[in-house]
Amino acid sequence: MSDINLRDFYERYIEALNAHQFDRMPEFIHETITLQSEPGTRDAVVAQLNGIVDAVPDFHWDTQELVIDGNRLGARLVNTGTPAKEFLGVPPTGKPIKIVEFAIYTLRDGKFLHMSALHDAVALREQLEA
Repeated sequence: MSDINLRDFYERYIEALNAHQFDRMPEFIHETITLQSEPGTRDAVVAQLNGIVDAVPDFHWDTQELVIDGNRLGARLVNTGTPAKEFLGVPPTGKPIKIVEFAIYTLRDGKFLHMSALHDAVALREQLEA
């Protein structure tokens, strides 16, 4: 692995996400990766991110905790935003959402090689339908 400060790397990644600068993802993510334990691509991650902010234009990631172990990162984030379009099959209500996300990453050569994220889908759906 390259000699990078993983805390700074992750903070730059979150800053890019919050600025919705998904064109910067080559800086952070390998072209081919493991995504949620399945083969994936950076383009798939970017498409997913674009889909999120298309439906929730003010979507925001806020890192609450970050754990670093060698070339692995674990993060607890709070994601917020107000859907302006249908999101996850639910029409917008004008009400904001707030959901906790747990993410695990493995880096190689200074970029994400494995990415997994977990959130409470039931709680999110309840908020979307409220």
